[in-house]
Amino acid sequence: MTEKNRELLLDGVRAGLPIMLGYVPIGIAYAVMARQAGLTVGQTCLMSITVYAGASQMMAAGMLADHGAFLAIVLATFVLNLRHIIMSTCVMHRMEPTSLPLRLLAAFGVTDESFALFTTGTGKSRSVFFFLGIHAAIYLSWNLGTLLGALAMDLLPPILTASLGISLYAMFISILMPDLPGNGKLALLVLLTALCNTLLCRVMASSWALIVSTLLCAFVGSFFVELKEESYE
Repeated sequence: MTEKNRELLLDGVRAGLPIMLGYVPIGIAYAVMARQAGLTVGQTCLMSITVYAGASQMMAAGMLADHGAFLAIVLATFVLNLRHIIMSTCVMHRMEPTSLPLRLLAAFGVTDESFALFTTGTGKSRSVFFFLGIHAAIYLSWNLGTLLGALAMDLLPPILTASLGISLYAMFISILMPDLPGNGKLALLVLLTALCNTLLCRVMASSWALIVSTLLCAFVGSFFVELKEESYE
């Protein structure tokens, strides 16, 4: 690695420091949910190492706790992570030309936060090494939080571990909020999805109700919801 690339990597790590402060507590919250769902410390940490998607991991842990079917959990996390295809495309379009292995490694590091940090910057933010620096910082913090939460599960008071169950809802709200202000149609779609899921839970398993309501309302929303266009150049 050249000196320039090393500097870009360190710049990326420094840029990711504020995100690290938020990832650790969320990682702890996920780990507590996963342990409550019956996963071991090793299984809890392995999911963070290989999946690396906070909202999806929390949802999977919640579905495991509700005894959701394996196929339903896989499909639900797949649907939730579809947005990463669009985000990865934007990141790769903005990124300076580089080798395929580095692009694949960078693609694994695309999260809502790393995507926002990379696509809203200028100059050096186009470098794959700058992005990998961001990825390294927040990936390590996410897994550190997971490890701390998994190990501390048995030491935390019951009232605290029970309260961490709202983390899943807080995660989903944080994903939705940037687009909700001034977009009544999107807000209406969110309410429609919640209503649809509530009704479907009466006639089918909650895990499948989540998938069906998400796909159905996403299809309906594609005809009338308009999201704000942003430039990533």
